[in-house]
Amino acid sequence: MKQIEVQIMGQGYVLGCPEGGETRLSEAVSKVDQAMCKIRDAGKIKARDRIAVLAALNLAFDLTDRPANATANTDDKTHSTDLHNLLQRMDAVLARDKQLI
Repeated sequence: MKQIEVQIMGQGYVLGCPEGGETRLSEAVSKVDQAMCKIRDAGKIKARDRIAVLAALNLAFDLTDRPANATANTDDKTHSTDLHNLLQRMDAVLARDKQLI
């Protein structure tokens, strides 16, 4: 597994990435970064862990808001599983980060 360094909300993270998955991981990181920065820039929430949870919930809600026929597609299920795995890895990294609050 390849190691990729990324930036999310100005914080550096090293993520494991399967060979050939760099583009998809980059797209996922971009979506998470945009979601987190949007929440941070709204100015009401400052704690990184709370921002991350809200961003994860917003992204998950968007996934569940898809039409039923779109979720039946195997490729969509794969993307949903990949996003879930990425969010779990982010949770693990954020849990180790001592500057969350």
